[in-house]
Amino acid sequence: MNKSFYEIFKTFFKVGMLLLGGGYVILPLLTSELVDKKKWITSEELTQYYALSSSLPGVIAINTSVFTGRKLAGKKGAIASIIGIVMPSFLAIVLIASAVTQIAGYKITQNMFWGVGIGVITLLILAVREMWNKCVNDKFSVFIYIICFILALIGKLSPAWIVIIALIAGVSYQKFEDKKLRSKE
Repeated sequence: MNKSFYEIFKTFFKVGMLLLGGGYVILPLLTSELVDKKKWITSEELTQYYALSSSLPGVIAINTSVFTGRKLAGKKGAIASIIGIVMPSFLAIVLIASAVTQIAGYKITQNMFWGVGIGVITLLILAVREMWNKCVNDKFSVFIYIICFILALIGKLSPAWIVIIALIAGVSYQKFEDKKLRSKE
C-alpha cells in the first residue's frame, strides 16, 4: 500500500480524530489502521514504539507517531504523522475554545463527556490487553509487574521511578540470562 506523505498524514489524521483520552488509547487505534487495515508495520513493532514512547518524556501519541512515521517513510513520514495526529486536536481547540465555557454547564454536554469517558476506559483496557500479551509472558515479567503494581498502588513513588525500576530490572535480568547462556556454552 502507498506510504506517501499524504497517505501517512491522512491515516494519522483519522486516528487523531478518534484520539479521545490521550496517548494511552492510541495503541488499539493505530493497530487497527496500520497493522490490520494497511499492513504497514507489524503489531510487535507498533507495541515496541508504544512502549518506548511511554517511557520517554512528552506526549505518548506524538512520540508513537514519530517512531511509526519514521519507520514508514523516514523524516517525511515522521513529519506527516506528527502533523496528522496533532491537527484534529488543534482544530478542535481553536473551534470550540470560546464556546466551552458557555456549553459546559448543559446537561447534554455533561452526558457527552460521560459517554466519551466510558469509551476512553474501553480503549485503555484494550491498550492494557495488547501490552499485557506482548510484555507479561514469563515468571520474571509477572514478578516485575506485581512489584510495579504494588509500588503504583502505594502511591508514594513517582510513576517515572516505577518505569526506571522496571527498566533496570529488565536490563539486569537480560544480562543475567545472557551470562547464564554463555556459561552453558
